[in-house]
Amino acid sequence: AAGYNLEMLAQEAAEFFPKVVSCQGPEDVSISKLPAQCRMVSQEEVASHPEVDMVVAASVGKAGLRPIMAALEAGKPVVLANKEPVVMAGEIVMAQARRNGTDILPVDSEPSAIWQCLRGEDKEVSRVIITASGGPFRKRSPKDLSTVTPNEALRHPTWSMGRKISIDSATLMNKGFEVIEAHWLFDLPWEKIDVVVHPQSIIHAMVEFADGSVKAQLSPPDMRLPIQYALFYPQRVKNSALPSFSPVETGALTFEELDVSRYPCFQIALEAGRKGLTYPAVLSAADEVAVELFLAGAIAFTDIPNLVEWVLSKHEPTSASDLEGILEVDDWARKMAYTWAK
Repeated sequence: AAGYNLEMLAQEAAEFFPKVVSCQGPEDVSISKLPAQCRMVSQEEVASHPEVDMVVAASVGKAGLRPIMAALEAGKPVVLANKEPVVMAGEIVMAQARRNGTDILPVDSEPSAIWQCLRGEDKEVSRVIITASGGPFRKRSPKDLSTVTPNEALRHPTWSMGRKISIDSATLMNKGFEVIEAHWLFDLPWEKIDVVVHPQSIIHAMVEFADGSVKAQLSPPDMRLPIQYALFYPQRVKNSALPSFSPVETGALTFEELDVSRYPCFQIALEAGRKGLTYPAVLSAADEVAVELFLAGAIAFTDIPNLVEWVLSKHEPTSASDLEGILEVDDWARKMAYTWAK
């Protein structure tokens, strides 16, 4: 499966000879370049194909929701690299996984860390602590953020990531998404999820248990490790290409209280998550448009929370138990977001 890079898709099909391929772009493009035995199908069809053993969901935004649901309905384990589907439709995604007894294996470093810490003892949990680097503007004065450029916001201090998640990390919307994701993936009450700033990004999450003991998952900030853990679960596979952790070379690990006044997107995300219903779907859609507009130079960095909050304020929530209803809300929120920007 591919996004919009159909040239690369055709090259890979010619090299590996799959029976089916799929893309997010127009399905009739580049079909002539595919091997004769290779069919172009929908993303839902390839995600639920009988010969598929595991589905890696890595599409940005809402694009992964339908394929994820199709994979879960077909009983395929889903390796989740895209948190938005769980943010916008956590109730129905997790319900479908439970109905079929299907695993959802998180790839993002923080939920992966929680998962690893909970492995074998997930009953007596007092709280979960998710870490945040604080983003590229942790020490920048809030009054200077209105002039932030896309290039500045894309320069994350510790991680190398895609454009959308880099901006979400700069606003800390991504950390709000991770709290919502942890709530659904691990069935955690909101009051048991805390966030602290950890600038070194070595500890990715901690779990405190009823007896006061705390487990932490530590590793260098390299996405290859959580990806490998999910793909090979339950085995841990040696990989000499992955960086080794040296406590001495790493040095001091520091923590700071999260100043929510510096990160309005984080607070907006938490409030939408706690309200539930279709608010998280609106949150996800409005943020996706806001980030797109900021990257295009159409709005300022400080407009991102204003846009998202305005769209949420116009929303009349409904039940989040129906896929088509959630997708309709998503479409509405996107139209409203573009309206705000005009």
